[in-house]
Amino acid sequence: MITNLSSAKQISGNIILVGMPGSGKTTVGRLLAKKLQKIFVDSDEEIQRRTGVTIPHIFDVEGEAGFRQRESAALAELAQRENMVLATGGGAPLSQANRALLKRCGVVVYLKSSVHDLWHRTRHDHNRPLLQTADPHAKLQSLYDQRDPCYLEIADIVMHTGKQSVHMLLTKLLERLVALQGFHNNQEDGAMQTLTVGLAERSYPIHVGSGLLQRTAELLLPHLPGKRAVIVTNTTVAPLYLDRLQSTLERQGVRCSGIVLADGEQYKNADSINVIYNELLSVRSERGTPLIALGGGVIGDMTGFAAATYLRGVPFIQIPTTLLAQVDSSVGGKTGINHPLGKNMIGAFYQPQLVLADTDTLETLPDKELSAGLAEVIKYGLIRDLSFLEWLETNMDKLRARDKTSLQYAIARSCQNKAEVVAADERESGERALLNLGHTFGHAIENGMGYGVWLHGEAVAAGTVMAADLSRRLGWLKEAEVQRVRTLLQRAGLPVVAPALGAEKYQQLMGLDKKVEAGRIRFILLKALGQAVIESNIPDGLLRQTLESCGE
Repeated sequence: MITNLSSAKQISGNIILVGMPGSGKTTVGRLLAKKLQKIFVDSDEEIQRRTGVTIPHIFDVEGEAGFRQRESAALAELAQRENMVLATGGGAPLSQANRALLKRCGVVVYLKSSVHDLWHRTRHDHNRPLLQTADPHAKLQSLYDQRDPCYLEIADIVMHTGKQSVHMLLTKLLERLVALQGFHNNQEDGAMQTLTVGLAERSYPIHVGSGLLQRTAELLLPHLPGKRAVIVTNTTVAPLYLDRLQSTLERQGVRCSGIVLADGEQYKNADSINVIYNELLSVRSERGTPLIALGGGVIGDMTGFAAATYLRGVPFIQIPTTLLAQVDSSVGGKTGINHPLGKNMIGAFYQPQLVLADTDTLETLPDKELSAGLAEVIKYGLIRDLSFLEWLETNMDKLRARDKTSLQYAIARSCQNKAEVVAADERESGERALLNLGHTFGHAIENGMGYGVWLHGEAVAAGTVMAADLSRRLGWLKEAEVQRVRTLLQRAGLPVVAPALGAEKYQQLMGLDKKVEAGRIRFILLKALGQAVIESNIPDGLLRQTLESCGE
């Protein structure tokens, strides 16, 4: 919920709503404009006002092409206005010129609905010319397939409408807009940015910025009501940050215990979990005592799993110290350990109370680890955020040089993408699976080579190239686009050639993946750059070609 409505009213600039017919652009737009004290404009209503006839009449007389010309002309004039909420027609972003115009005009919000919901909302509406067909559901599906990539290309915020009330949708949208406003305002001065993972009563903040470990009294104490905590870290991170965190908390009257585990993916197992349990039992850690994960993704995953299972659930806090953990594994509540037969096969969905990503911890991160984190950053651009992908292509050198402003932007933008996906699909029943681009292949690489030989991000990078290659073989990507993916990953310092394990070995290892359903492997592939899909019906011959190309 928004606790400060005045901050919402101060949201500057225009807000542009895009989406399919029936997604609620007009209804939400009117309410949003009223809340923000802005002018509301519906582009379709504006066209009808100017012509003096209805949209269906324009279609009858001039056809869709004539209507699109009028629509583009109207948008060009509307773009000159200020302080408005603009609801666009569903087909307006089909034009590249319109997309560029809308992107320049203000913050673009994509109201995303399922085709089933859209059909229910529009099936009795006779004022939508394109839907007056014998099979409007099929027409909606066709339009959705055509338009969804255009909406995603320009969207700053994607709101999944679902079956929530308009009031709840508006509340969540206002939260996103306030966060985005602060996000942009703080880019230049390096101030801390805060995003929210919206999960109703289990929502939690993600703080991103420099010097946050020095602000633990302010940021952590509200989550330590019992003035007691157990910090879990590893042999690499402990000498760098454990004493600092413990002493800072102890000065505030917090009793701290520390658990230091061996460092490495090969130690992400049941033995390490038992070390945590043994220590918690030894110090008589109670149900209200939070576990604090101080380290990279391995520490975060194991600490979260221990928190989910010790005393049937205790609070935990994520303080990720690697780029990969800050942009991915610390957010979303996936916890777990590896098994000799498969990666992350044992675990639980268990959300933290807080994520604190201090960009200063990246100064001590080895170059190889920084590159591994960039693989997950690039993933967000490839699966759903084309404008971010383009930003990464422009700023990769700054990221590798550890420019703090660029790193903070990349971390916050990545977390924003993940928070939106997690809020829509917490337990990976649908869209969240798209976050696993490159992971089915990557997990096979990690397992096949032996845990710890390849860093997770390195395996994901090579797996992403394999996914792009398979997407090309399916006719979805062009060779130039696959090369674009390779080039960006190479510029990030990542491997782009997977090891030659052999097609049979790869298929055996991928068969152990969590995403296998009814014996079929679900692959995350790219219909286009910025648009990922889940596909399980892959011709064996094409998959084998991709697997046999490894090592070349």
